[in-house]
Amino acid sequence: MLTAFARAFKTPDLRKKLLFTLGIIVLFRLGAHVPVPGIDYSNVQQCMDEAKSQQGLFGLVNMFSGGALLQITIFALGIMPYITASIILQLLTVVIPRLEALKKEGQSGQAKITQYTRYLTVALAILQGTGLVATARSGSLFQNCQVGDQIVPDQSIFVTITMVITMTAGTAVVMWLGELITDRGIGNGMSILMFISIAAGFPGALWAIRQQGKIMDGWLEFSLVIVCGLAMVALVVFVEQAQRRIPVQYAKRMIGRRSYGGTSTYIPLKVNQAGVIPVIFASSLLYIPALIAQFSGSDAEWAVWIENNFVTGDHPVYIVTYFLLIVFFAFFYVAISFNPEEVADNMKKYGGFIPGIRAGRPTAEYLSYVLNRITWPGSLYLGLIALVPTVALVTLNANQNFPFGGTSILIIVGVGLETVKQIESQLQQRHYEGFLR
Repeated sequence: MLTAFARAFKTPDLRKKLLFTLGIIVLFRLGAHVPVPGIDYSNVQQCMDEAKSQQGLFGLVNMFSGGALLQITIFALGIMPYITASIILQLLTVVIPRLEALKKEGQSGQAKITQYTRYLTVALAILQGTGLVATARSGSLFQNCQVGDQIVPDQSIFVTITMVITMTAGTAVVMWLGELITDRGIGNGMSILMFISIAAGFPGALWAIRQQGKIMDGWLEFSLVIVCGLAMVALVVFVEQAQRRIPVQYAKRMIGRRSYGGTSTYIPLKVNQAGVIPVIFASSLLYIPALIAQFSGSDAEWAVWIENNFVTGDHPVYIVTYFLLIVFFAFFYVAISFNPEEVADNMKKYGGFIPGIRAGRPTAEYLSYVLNRITWPGSLYLGLIALVPTVALVTLNANQNFPFGGTSILIIVGVGLETVKQIESQLQQRHYEGFLR
């Protein structure tokens, strides 16, 4: 593996891409520590020290921003508005004919959809930035912080608008940096920035577990978490790479005196076809009622029930609801992202067929049958992985940012595998051995 790294940096164009990507990552992490104008940074740091294990309702967004959200920096919103906008556009493609037509137009249509995603990202950044500033002004951003209401000393309209504009511009810069990595670096830029944001919180979360441990000064809990983390990574890699390969045979065709076709290939159906999207959907959906209850300021029975069952994240009602939502969204996302009828029609058009299955409708029914069967273990796997931080919160008394589990481990392993594969493919183009054998 070290030899493969050395060969990657010895290749001029690949070395240039790797160094460019590393440079963008450095800029991204620097921006995550530049505070927004109008913030009393000393009070923010005091609240961060008092509530390291309590991130309330903003835990998910704070994880995607690499901890920049609770520090209220210029990159506080991070990549989350772009992720949300991409998911919304992907869902709207199914229900809006205009977007579906653009998707079928190829590269030009995809460029249009990308432009719409940018506009929606800016709109969501304005909305989320306004909500964050309002929360910081009200003093409810940090729980049980003595100076929580003094984070924004000047609460004038001008300062508020300046803060919102700064954070929106920061989101636009993050989006631009991600696109620069995609165009001139290695891998998908947005995915890599997401990877870096999540990985930046790993050392702090692991050290917090050691400090909170009670056996052997916390080193036993720390070692146990490391071992469990390695096992989790191995499990995620195994399932993420698992796929059902459906064989496809193409009939021979005579064009003039030449014979075309007659090749064999396969359709790879992944066990986790939906990726990490169901976990993000379920987390966002459960985030809404807790947010409404918090900002309503009401002592009504419904608000108290929501606060008791959904805010802490370790209540049985929350755990069961979270698990069922992940399973539901896994089937839902697979249904909208993979169309068996369209795949069957394309196979029939080019003379392809599955051995033993008639072309057309029987092929679509067979693909649906196989897809439903492999989605069940994939959805249950997602639900169990997502509940690992909750189990750690109860058993190890760890903080809510338990690193090895949930959305974080799925994204880190997935992005890491894809990036390594891209570097490996470029090495193999130059007749070098890659990272994987």
